[in-house]
Amino acid sequence: MNRRSVAPVQASEQSQRRPAGAYTVCVVVGTRSEAVKLAPVIGELRKQRDSVRTLVVVTSSRRTMLARALDEFGVTHDVDLSLNARHSPLSDYTARALNAFSSTFVEQRPDVLLVHGDSTTVLSACLAAHYLGIPVGHVGAGVRSESARSPFPEELNRRLASVVADLHFAPCEHAQDNLIKEGIPDDRVLLVGNTVVEAMRGFPPVVLFDEQRLDMVPWEKRRIILVALHRRENKGDTLRQLCLALSEIVSAHSDVHLIVPLHPDPQVREMIVEEMGGTPRVELLEQLGYSDMLEVIRRAALVMTDSGTIQEEACVQSRALLVLRRTTDRPEIVAAGCGLVAGTTARHVADCATRLLTDDRVMEAMTSAAHPYGDGNASHRIVQALLSRFPRQAGGAAVAEGPAPLPPVRAIER
Repeated sequence: MNRRSVAPVQASEQSQRRPAGAYTVCVVVGTRSEAVKLAPVIGELRKQRDSVRTLVVVTSSRRTMLARALDEFGVTHDVDLSLNARHSPLSDYTARALNAFSSTFVEQRPDVLLVHGDSTTVLSACLAAHYLGIPVGHVGAGVRSESARSPFPEELNRRLASVVADLHFAPCEHAQDNLIKEGIPDDRVLLVGNTVVEAMRGFPPVVLFDEQRLDMVPWEKRRIILVALHRRENKGDTLRQLCLALSEIVSAHSDVHLIVPLHPDPQVREMIVEEMGGTPRVELLEQLGYSDMLEVIRRAALVMTDSGTIQEEACVQSRALLVLRRTTDRPEIVAAGCGLVAGTTARHVADCATRLLTDDRVMEAMTSAAHPYGDGNASHRIVQALLSRFPRQAGGAAVAEGPAPLPPVRAIER
């Protein structure tokens, strides 16, 4: 494993050093993206261990990906709800998650809940906390695509989370503006920056990859394109169109080499393998660790993705970016000149990629643009806001507008 600058913190150490009556912050982590962006916040919270109990709750909806990400950041969990989302309808997962979070919050009695982003895990945790009168802090708040089904169900999840949340931590000015336009009071919206900037700082450039096949890629001889696809709305015929575009790009540019990490979703994997398996200069790999993924982005000539987090990481690292979606929920990236929305039709995607690969002026403008995600001190701002804005609540007086004090531990059946 490559050397990291992130110091691991063991859950056992945290539990052994819980000060009596400590302020309890419950941090819920359900996806790899949430792990990446909440790890710096968890680290900042644990600097306050003499007065703050940091309770990390994971759902393990994508167990392998989540566990690997947490391990790379040196974060261990305190509670694992073991909620497997694979092959489950959204309604089923949401119901199971809501019940599990409700029981956990009653047992653990947090003073505040902290979540990130837009997963169904986030929505369920926010609802459970709201029902119990537990204040909610929402990191990465205000991200919008303005289309209720793109991305699905994330756009709906984050809008509903914003209705429930008590404090909103916006990653950029565009997100802050979205929240204020939706009627959220100014004093509940804090522009803190994007925690991904801090997460990336913990992983400096490396010489050798953990995934040995990456060391065999001809980095000096060819232009490398990183391709990362997984969005629900891009499955089926849309994903086939994207694969056709990628095949055309490789065929038209003999100096191009594609690196394609395969998402665990079987529908995505099977389609990409069927359409692109065996294609020359296309490297199909298993999911990469965070250190390897950042290094591939650093070395890539172009990043093509439908992932929101990878859009941000490419932008922060000044890599040329094509967004493989009909619309983007990171318009600040396009506005800053860091990326372009290429759509999802084979012809348009191929044309956009060819433009970047053949026009040095366009590529230079994109790679020299400044990112809009702040100075890398978001986690400090978030923690200071939590400690100053939310009073101790668990087991005592309820928050304003909330219900009576939390019910007894056994009030909710498991």
